[in-house]
Amino acid sequence: MAGGVWGRGRVAPVGGLTLTALAEGIQGIQGQPLGSPSEDPQPDLAAEPGCAGATHTAGSVPCSPPSAQEPAPEGPSQATQSSWEDGALADLALYTAGCMEEAGYAGTQETALTLSSALEAQGERLENQVQALVCGLLSQVPSLAEGRPRRAALRVLSALALDHARDVVCALLPCSLPPDRPALTLPLAHTSRTAAELWRSLSRNQRVNGQVLVQLLWALKGAAGLQLDALAATHALGEMLTVSGCVGATRGFYPHLLLVLVTQLHKLAQGPRTPDSPKVWGPSHRGPPHSHASCAVEALKALLTGDGSRMVVTCMEQAGGWRRLVGAHTHLEGVLLLASAMVAHADHHLRGLFADLLPRLRSPDYAQRLTAMAFFTGLLQSRPTARLLREEAILERLRAWQGDPEPTVRWLGLLGLGHLALNRGKVRHVGTLLPALLGALGEGDTRLVGAALGALRRLLLRPRAPVRLLSSELRPRLPPLLDDARDSVRASAVGLLGTLVRRGRGGLRLGLRGPLRKLVLQSLVPLLLRLHDSSRDAAESSEWTLARCDQALRWGLLEEMVTVAHYDSPEALSRVCHRLVQQYPSCVPTFLSQTQGYLRSPQGPLRRAAAVLIGFLAHHTSPSCVSQDLLDSLMQDLGQLQSDPEPAVVSAAHVSAQQVALLARTLEPPHTSRLLSLHLLARLARLGTLTHQGHSASPARPLPVYTDSPFQRRSLADRWGCLGAS
Repeated sequence: MAGGVWGRGRVAPVGGLTLTALAEGIQGIQGQPLGSPSEDPQPDLAAEPGCAGATHTAGSVPCSPPSAQEPAPEGPSQATQSSWEDGALADLALYTAGCMEEAGYAGTQETALTLSSALEAQGERLENQVQALVCGLLSQVPSLAEGRPRRAALRVLSALALDHARDVVCALLPCSLPPDRPALTLPLAHTSRTAAELWRSLSRNQRVNGQVLVQLLWALKGAAGLQLDALAATHALGEMLTVSGCVGATRGFYPHLLLVLVTQLHKLAQGPRTPDSPKVWGPSHRGPPHSHASCAVEALKALLTGDGSRMVVTCMEQAGGWRRLVGAHTHLEGVLLLASAMVAHADHHLRGLFADLLPRLRSPDYAQRLTAMAFFTGLLQSRPTARLLREEAILERLRAWQGDPEPTVRWLGLLGLGHLALNRGKVRHVGTLLPALLGALGEGDTRLVGAALGALRRLLLRPRAPVRLLSSELRPRLPPLLDDARDSVRASAVGLLGTLVRRGRGGLRLGLRGPLRKLVLQSLVPLLLRLHDSSRDAAESSEWTLARCDQALRWGLLEEMVTVAHYDSPEALSRVCHRLVQQYPSCVPTFLSQTQGYLRSPQGPLRRAAAVLIGFLAHHTSPSCVSQDLLDSLMQDLGQLQSDPEPAVVSAAHVSAQQVALLARTLEPPHTSRLLSLHLLARLARLGTLTHQGHSASPARPLPVYTDSPFQRRSLADRWGCLGAS
């Protein structure tokens, strides 16, 4: 418009708020009460047809002033062809403001109808005209004072959205990028803040907020590949959902909205990283405000909090779920945590989520399908939800996932089978569960092995668990996993053995459980040596499992095992070896052979622990239990440790070699083994382990004495965080 009323040139398009502001200006100049239309409009208030639009993001449609019919207080009169000429805009502005001030919301509706009629009479697309009005609101809201004028203008926006929600959303979205993005200029940042205020005003209006949310949801789904459009829609959703009471408008599409936001996070995690993307997203770090992922997370938090599911948000924060959700390699773990939290604290949405997930499980979109699979797997923890489908249908689906070439899909299938194993009514499906779980123990993917071990442990925790069957099936499969190179796999395998012993302890005490007893004896040496594992989880799991074995087999060695675990006590280990040699003399060669394998371990503490264990086993072993071949092999490996880089390992190997030499001297080999015996004694002499007594006598073997271990010990004080002041 021409200057005059505001003392400045026309810098913004004529929109809904421009009409309000213009009416107040006319009132001030003409001295007329607000609401009485001017009978003699001022010519210098006319608007030019080509007024410049406000600055918006790229792709926004320039705002142009619409033409309208001139409303009259006594009755309508036909507008001429040049309806935007002198006086027409002023009269329309006064009528608009009068309606808003005199009739409240009803007047605002009448205003919106008047504006719509005027815009439709122009003969152009209404979408473009609504956009012009929204542009006017964006440009003029910052100049309006708080109170009645501002509220009246925002009511015009709500009234327009009541009938034209899609047009209003399309007009606001180009200006709705987060205001603190580095790429935004200062004017665009101001416009973005104004747009956020308009979104919140729409959210407070219960008659339109549901329609606007639906349009934003469709805008987010339709923005595939358009990162800025998706970011604007996500930010707008977050602004609306933060308003108290707005989440109630999502009734009917709440599960759909939640899954769209979570899927959006998956796409962001898998997509290319921008320079402003956070490299690390800690549990207490919300990330940069302009981060697309952080906008989606905040929208998701607002959706859950507004629905009364604050505990879900808290559980996710405590478990690091939000950090996992935005991680490229941990997103599905975050989805599983979210599903578990909702099972525990938001079960009123589980049926809707489950129903919305089923068609997504066959989606051609990779991110949508995997997110749905993870949610489906997590929801199987809820028994009422799992009963929505036939058990056979769920098992068939999970078995199909086991044949997928993608390891992630097989991993989710194993997790689902583990959740089914928790349900007491699935006894008849053990025959279906076991082959899949046992077969996964040989997978190379750590997640698959870990999921299978966890599912087997859950299966053992169920009433009437098949202990004997599992003992037989795990005997050839579990021992290799106790020495697996992956820390998490070792810890889980040891824990599974402990759970198996705990469930079968009744039969072990009665001398039954033959397969389980053999499995325990086969795993005894690895358990003792893994007390010194570099992985704290594996060491603590070994201690727990040994305690279960001691309780089930009644060794009476619990105190000694705990002492070895936390203080590396040679005396306690000597008592353990003495009891085991006495109780299982036929297993001594196996114990020594297994321990010999650990002499080549890459972990220094394990090499030293193996050398010490060999020394005590040799000291307490009867000569009739071992062969010279075994002793020769032991001496060869102990001799190689004389050049070990760890001095503690060298010292322990020297002491243990003396014990093996003393044990060899007590043997009376047959004449056929005379050459081998002489060869062994010659090697002992070179190592300096023979005394001046030679090998003709058989003196009592002294107890080996080892120096203190220089490696870190796991004391009870350290375990409970009660370290004293240094």
